[in-house]
Amino acid sequence: MTELLCALGGYLAGSIPFAVLVSRVMALPDPRTYGSKNIGATNVLRSGNRVAALLTMLGDAAKGGVAVLVARVLELPIEMQALVGFAAFLGHLFPVWLRFKGGKGVATAAGVLLALDWRLGLAVLAVWLLTVAVSRYSSLAALVAALFAPFACWHILGSGPVLWAVIAMSVLLAARHRANIRKLARGEESRIGQKKNDNAGNMAS
Repeated sequence: MTELLCALGGYLAGSIPFAVLVSRVMALPDPRTYGSKNIGATNVLRSGNRVAALLTMLGDAAKGGVAVLVARVLELPIEMQALVGFAAFLGHLFPVWLRFKGGKGVATAAGVLLALDWRLGLAVLAVWLLTVAVSRYSSLAALVAALFAPFACWHILGSGPVLWAVIAMSVLLAARHRANIRKLARGEESRIGQKKNDNAGNMAS
């Protein structure tokens, strides 16, 4: 019962739409009304407010990390911690508070990985940052990091339930970037900091 409640709690925490809440508090437009219409930090950055984008990213990462850490404090086994983290990730993708229309889960996945094992989280984050620095494509960085994450997890933690949770997150994250993959192939994807109109292509968030 404790495990099920923790998983449910992780999902509900992951469903918190920080992009919408931060934008509302800072009197900014609802991120669902401009750009990619996505509830992630990259789309919030399109509002021109970097502080709002940073707060959104930190909030999205924190809800994944805190879910895992609460499970750890409750002394749940590592496989259950991974399940709770995965539930938080699903909450961001399919938030109950927003009729299951959520974001792409990059920041939330990063928070989960950092909480599961700081070495794993930092390794994946380093790959994301390096790809962003070279390409300035947030979506490409998310895809490269998603491909790298299972290999990093296997190397650091070995095979097991945690690896399967990481693989599941990577697959879902890549699936949420289908439109970005097509735009990258056509050379139409927006770069970080590049302003587009409301019909701009999707970005990672």
